[in-house]
Amino acid sequence: MQWLYLGLGAALLVAVIVDIIWTTLWVDGGAGPLSRHLTTGTWRILRAVGRSRPRALSTAGPLILTLTLAMWIGLLWAGWTFLFAGGDVALRSTQTSAPADWAGRLYYVAYTMFTSGNGDYTPTSSTWEIASSFTTATGMAFVTLGVSYVITVLGAVSSKRSFASDVTGLGNSSEEFVNTGWDGDSFEGLERPLESVATQLSLLAEQHKSYPILHYYHSEQGGRASAMAVPILDEAITLLRHAVEAENRPNETVLTHARSSTDDYLETLDAAFIEPATEVPPPPDLDRLREAGIGTVSDDDFERTLEESETRRRHLLGVVRADAWYWPPVEEE
Repeated sequence: MQWLYLGLGAALLVAVIVDIIWTTLWVDGGAGPLSRHLTTGTWRILRAVGRSRPRALSTAGPLILTLTLAMWIGLLWAGWTFLFAGGDVALRSTQTSAPADWAGRLYYVAYTMFTSGNGDYTPTSSTWEIASSFTTATGMAFVTLGVSYVITVLGAVSSKRSFASDVTGLGNSSEEFVNTGWDGDSFEGLERPLESVATQLSLLAEQHKSYPILHYYHSEQGGRASAMAVPILDEAITLLRHAVEAENRPNETVLTHARSSTDDYLETLDAAFIEPATEVPPPPDLDRLREAGIGTVSDDDFERTLEESETRRRHLLGVVRADAWYWPPVEEE
């Protein structure tokens, strides 16, 4: 039985340490195996609950982050407890010299991990003294990493909502976004804000690759939801590149940069298990552009363009639905 405890403890420690390092330090790795399963399982439960209580989804991000941190601490605690149970007598009470029971091992590991410095139990050999030192080291190193991860994620959440607000501030739909940038003669005034939101989205895409948990931070306000803002931006780019008459289009370099940013974002979906929708979303309404005095291509020409980007648009609809939103336009707050 002692060898079983020793093996179980070692396996738990290896699993949680790999998961922590994978999730917090491996930039291209996304979430570790344990964190990934916890995240997707919790999100699915909250999605099911959210059908009748939409506000439950707004707790998804904080809840998943809290559960992830608790899982790491709990598995470290359990791993070291089982490891100390694997010795004949690894720990003794300093008061009675009696071997530590399960409660004593749990207590010893807890105060050793968090360096509270109590001396109620003591290791019985140099081997267990070294193990105790590693217990303290893992507690300090990995709990600190976990807390740093939380702080980094929260900072990325603020960036995510700032990006969404900047996009929806220009328009609650792709047509409105394009109309806002039209000054009656050109889209010259749109180029700088378009470049700005494209840069924000590029950064956001990298953050989503590093921290897939960002996909599960749901905003109760459509105007602050990146799952709404990304389709608005991407559809606006499609309109500016393929619907607006060639002589009135913005600088192609700016449009290419913006489209590249949305490409980067869509590449992050696999890490969050977000699948494309089975159907294609409704097309933008070119009549809304024409009413604003913007010259456009024919409906047939634009329809052919949309057919070529059908896969992309189904991915965008998948993003919207995965976050329990609807295809833009955003409802007015």
